[in-house]
Amino acid sequence: MDTKTTTEKTGENADAAATAEAAAPVEEKAAIALDKQDAEQAKEQDAERETEPAAALADADADEAEDGDEDDELLAEAAAPSSAGIGGAAAAVVSAALGAVALTGTWTGKVVSERETLLGQIKTSGSGTPAQQISEIYGDAWHSTALVNGVFALIALLVAVLVLVLPGRPAWVRSVAVAGAVLGGLGLLLSVGTYFDLFLSLPTAGS
Repeated sequence: MDTKTTTEKTGENADAAATAEAAAPVEEKAAIALDKQDAEQAKEQDAERETEPAAALADADADEAEDGDEDDELLAEAAAPSSAGIGGAAAAVVSAALGAVALTGTWTGKVVSERETLLGQIKTSGSGTPAQQISEIYGDAWHSTALVNGVFALIALLVAVLVLVLPGRPAWVRSVAVAGAVLGGLGLLLSVGTYFDLFLSLPTAGS
């Protein structure tokens, strides 16, 4: 009985040793596989760490480019109203000046008037009646002056109306434009009345 028991124990010990020897390579393989996985994970983490700064720089460059585009757009938007405001102010001043010139007379109107006077003298120098002399020498000259002043008044009125119609004008620009419109309208009214002899008719030869 003792011999059998000893033999059985010896066989069990041998089987356990063989099992342990067989299991040892499996554990070593598992450990090697785990080491490989850890090494691959470490490499991936290192690669991610290396790519993160480059991605951050790219994002920063993109943000800076977007900020630059936004700044350019803001500057363009700020410059557009300023240029439009300058143009509107200049147009308002021009309309007021033209309206004043239409009321007081212009050098162009004076030249045209003198030309008509000279032509009237030439036409009636030989055998012109007093009525013809009055019409050719004085009437045509007055009508020509009224026509030139009326053109200036009409331009002043149109420019003033254009400034008033466009939105976003400062108060003082609109005030100057209103003054130009009033002067232009008044000059146009006087010019039309003078051209058609509504206010003062031509004198007759017997008066």
